[in-house]
Amino acid sequence: MRSTAIRRTAVAATAVSLALFATACGGSDSGSGGKGKDAKGKESAPAAKALSAAELEKAALAQGDVKGNKISKAAAKDTISVDDIKAEKKACAPLANALMGAQVGEPGAFTKRTVVSEPKKGDLAKQDSGDAEEAFKAAFDITTTQLALGSYDGKGAQESIASLRTAATECAGGFEFTAAGEKQKAVKITEEQVKGGEEAAAWAVQLEQGGEKVVFKLVAMRQGASFASFSSMNMAMLAGEVKDFDLPTAVVEAQAAKLA
Repeated sequence: MRSTAIRRTAVAATAVSLALFATACGGSDSGSGGKGKDAKGKESAPAAKALSAAELEKAALAQGDVKGNKISKAAAKDTISVDDIKAEKKACAPLANALMGAQVGEPGAFTKRTVVSEPKKGDLAKQDSGDAEEAFKAAFDITTTQLALGSYDGKGAQESIASLRTAATECAGGFEFTAAGEKQKAVKITEEQVKGGEEAAAWAVQLEQGGEKVVFKLVAMRQGASFASFSSMNMAMLAGEVKDFDLPTAVVEAQAAKLA
């Protein structure tokens, strides 16, 4: 099992409470895509209409929108404010903010959701088997995603996803930051393939703390004047039981559809 420090970091970054986790237990190289359009942003496109706070809340994912996932509005006590995140390099700040589930840029309206996958049918069967090791893996093979969704005036949404692409490139060699007073170090950033909305990008980010390492999957997606980041971790990987886990593609696609 991973160290207490890493477990605390993961829980803070994904903003999932133990109560929510218990409820959930009872689901390459390109890095961009989406509807056949180019991956470099849409600076030449006319600015889309920003959503009001009420409109954004209505467009944000809700329970029942993604099969096999439990969705709830992130509790204030479980979130990390952008003011509590400090990156050693300014260019890396958008990446640190997105990893911690905080806002990127300056959205006019902003909201957050916590999405917890439910065990697959095959995993449920393993939990009922007599094999303790397989049952343990199955019980913890759950991905938690912190969804941060904002609506922006002008080209703020385009600029937000562009800032993450820039950060992933300029900070690929690693960078340090603090989140809620905890020192963190991103040691490896690798692009992954993803599609969603008008443009999207994704990365696997390896964090290290106290000699322990954990991988987060980060997706950035823009639809119109809205930008969403999805920061995910997997409990089984945190426990050292699996080597990798999938991007939350169903969650990304569902959020893009509600914004379209």
